[in-house]
Amino acid sequence: MKVVLGSDHGGYNLKSKIKELLDGLDIDYDDVGTDSCASVDYPDFAKEVATAVGKGEYDRGILICGTGIGMSIAANKVNGVRAALCHDVFSAKATRLHNNSNVLTLGERVVGSELALEIVKTWLITEFDGGRHQRRIDKISQLEI
Repeated sequence: MKVVLGSDHGGYNLKSKIKELLDGLDIDYDDVGTDSCASVDYPDFAKEVATAVGKGEYDRGILICGTGIGMSIAANKVNGVRAALCHDVFSAKATRLHNNSNVLTLGERVVGSELALEIVKTWLITEFDGGRHQRRIDKISQLEI
């Protein structure tokens, strides 16, 4: 599995912790920025991550901002992306099982770092159930313009 990470200034610290987790899990990843807590525009990083995932250059993407909301909205504008904002482990598991999400968004100011790491780990290890859920994913894909 290859993962691409991105954050704005509001998610920079949590992104650093997620990188440590990925290193520990021996998961290959690239970080497209930002590289500090200096103010930047989250849509720029959402676009880069989502476009790379949508094109199939990466299997999954993780985006972090202050709430995760802006990143989720921006990422879901890209064809082929199913970005899910998760604040709990159950949702992280469900969005992989049922929605085959390929981008996870998190809010550093909303979720504590320990919980966030559990969310990421759960989301990464959970496989898509397929079956009846694939029919629904196909319908979602038909909505893309």
